[in-house]
Amino acid sequence: MSNPQDRRPPMSPPAGRPAVPPPPMGNGANGAPEQTRMVSAPRVAPPPAAQPRAAQPRAAAAAPAGQRPVAPPPPAPRAAQGGHRPVAPPPVAMPAQVAQQRGKRQLPPGQPTMAQIVRDAFDKGMSDIHAGVGETPRFRDRGQILPTNYPVTDKETFMCWLEEIMTPAEIVGFEEKLDFDGATQYEFARVRINVFDTLHGYALVMRLIPLKIMTMEQLNLPMVFRDVCHYHKGLILVTGPTGSGKSTTMAAMVDYINKEMPKNIITIEDPIEFVHKSQRSLIKQREVGINTRKFDNALKASLREDPDIILIGEMRDRETVNTALKAAQTGHLVMGTLHTNSAVKTIERVLSLYEPAEQESIRMSFAETLVGIIAQGLCRTTDGKRAAYHEIMINTDAIRDYIRRDEIEEIEEIVPRCTFDGMCSMNQSLYKLYEEGRITEETALECSPKPNEMAQILRGRV
Repeated sequence: MSNPQDRRPPMSPPAGRPAVPPPPMGNGANGAPEQTRMVSAPRVAPPPAAQPRAAQPRAAAAAPAGQRPVAPPPPAPRAAQGGHRPVAPPPVAMPAQVAQQRGKRQLPPGQPTMAQIVRDAFDKGMSDIHAGVGETPRFRDRGQILPTNYPVTDKETFMCWLEEIMTPAEIVGFEEKLDFDGATQYEFARVRINVFDTLHGYALVMRLIPLKIMTMEQLNLPMVFRDVCHYHKGLILVTGPTGSGKSTTMAAMVDYINKEMPKNIITIEDPIEFVHKSQRSLIKQREVGINTRKFDNALKASLREDPDIILIGEMRDRETVNTALKAAQTGHLVMGTLHTNSAVKTIERVLSLYEPAEQESIRMSFAETLVGIIAQGLCRTTDGKRAAYHEIMINTDAIRDYIRRDEIEEIEEIVPRCTFDGMCSMNQSLYKLYEEGRITEETALECSPKPNEMAQILRGRV
């Protein structure tokens, strides 16, 4: 409705000219401003009776002569009509904006920060941190879960910890998917993170990774580990269960190549654990989810990035194995990991990814490209630390023939007899640690894949 204070008396027409009422939607007639062009209407308006009711702007039709025409307002809800401007609804915040608007939470009194817990675990030599809502944080020491004196964790404390180690976008993604894999770094250690949801609330596990990479000499690895690093092409597999030290062994091998050889090394990991700096070699590390969207895409792209060595964090599926075999056949040295306990089970796992009709050709390709398989585990030592024990299989001519003829069971018998090629069985590796006084008889029997055979070896020694 028009404001009464703005009404002015209509101007009288000049002498000799009949008074003509102003058109409802003029474009400048009677001094009307040009803003009336906002409404599309013909120059000569039709009679009101012929014009549809919905097309007649109420404000413009009711404007008296000489008054500024008002453009019709946009359609508004029924409650907004009657002369009041409709109020636009507030914009809907996206999940990332919601996370930014939350701000930093305040840690409840008496609760430690996550940085304090990580520092405590690192100073005590722990390998893992377990924390969850409704539980007290716990540490893993040489395979055993140990309690701590920290207070019980509530949800507010847990969310404060997540804000320490994750970005707002990562927290929103976790709350949507209820799973998160990632890593963060402190001044003294790098930490691999896994956050998940449980029956009693959120929980997390953090694996402490030292910033300093241990050398092969410090890890007491056999000399054959250096020999396989000098291959120009082929496939090297480091296998073992979770927490068996596969990443540490692979990092020591890459560190040896980095210091001794002028190579181009590309790693594809999920997530990156040990961080390498280019020395004599050029190292490019890529993390899935940050530096590349998909593992398979990064592996295929690495073939066009002029690599000498490709390190695969984990050979997960058939497509990854196909690409790894292709890279090994085309003149690259490929290093990867699998979650198997022995060399024979590793070969069976790779072949089981394929249909029976395809296994013959894959077995031939695998026999030609394989350099060696290193299966390892960790055992508690007498000096309060842990040591790695290995089963090492090198792909000699005899091993290659057994793989081609699908006589994989024979490999298990030939490995202990080929020590001159650098091979050894797990029982031989455990017995060597026992001879050196680093493990006890009970530990050797506990870690042995063949306890009866291990007992006979120990009985013969005694």
